[in-house]
Amino acid sequence: MASPAETTMTQSAALAPPPARPIAGYHQPARPRPDLEARSIVDISPPEIVRRHSAAWSGVHVETVQIMQHMPFEYGFRAPHHLLIAAELGERYDGETFVEGLPRSTLRDLTHKLTFVPAGHDFRGWQRPRVLTRTTYFYIDPRGSLADPTLRFGEIEFEPRLFFYDRDLWETALKLKSQVDNPGSSRQYAEALGIVLTHELVRINSGAALREPVNRGGLAPWQKKRVAAYIEERVADDIPLATLAELARLSPYHFCRSFKRSFGVPPHRYHASRRIERAKQLLADRELSVTAIALDIGFSDTSTFTAAFHRLTGQTPSCYRRNLD
Repeated sequence: MASPAETTMTQSAALAPPPARPIAGYHQPARPRPDLEARSIVDISPPEIVRRHSAAWSGVHVETVQIMQHMPFEYGFRAPHHLLIAAELGERYDGETFVEGLPRSTLRDLTHKLTFVPAGHDFRGWQRPRVLTRTTYFYIDPRGSLADPTLRFGEIEFEPRLFFYDRDLWETALKLKSQVDNPGSSRQYAEALGIVLTHELVRINSGAALREPVNRGGLAPWQKKRVAAYIEERVADDIPLATLAELARLSPYHFCRSFKRSFGVPPHRYHASRRIERAKQLLADRELSVTAIALDIGFSDTSTFTAAFHRLTGQTPSCYRRNLD
């Protein structure tokens, strides 16, 4: 299946031995770096010790970052979008972290800690790591197209938060992070997780559970017919969630809720099931190879197609074809 647009950066050159004394503090560059302004990602120095992988969907850019050497490093960030940080593994002998609007922190055990930096706020720090840090950065557009309009996400004045934990936000963040690591991930699923992430951030910011909007039922008959026909006609394509929502004249958030109520499954699972049904029809034609069928219905290779087919049917495509006799 076609994977989301993805950028991979690997930096692993050998370095000289680390300095005898740790970095005394973070010193912001006198001039902004043009490449950082263009990319708007967290700057880590020295860059040679970092391995980065990223993927982008509508309104959200996710980047996994791993420190590859035990040596002191600095980091800094300031951009017109929100930054959520999920530290899967992080311990430091020494260091400090600063988020504009909050006191500096010298916390040493950062594992399973979350940090939220609102758009336009300064985030910087340094550390002498005890373990090789693994962190995920979520760059969120305040006015992204997937945000539920009833939230007024782009108008909210978010408060900064440093080294906290919230189970629901953490679990949603890890699910979205897993889409970066999975080359066969569903774009619709990733975008749906992005919607959930914005709701979780609003809940955290308000200090209370979000008030659920009134559920007015599923899709109207004309909406069901229109969306189902569109998916059927473009079953091999990677269809953005926002496109389906626009067809139904709903926000992506409310479309997901209404779609599941009508079809019993989320949009990405329905789309996947229709691909497999199309594959079953094509497998009846013995002149078509399994590879040709995989490419025809939108998979990038045979192995990805075989795994998806087996997941939904319990059989491989070849086994299914033999059983047709």
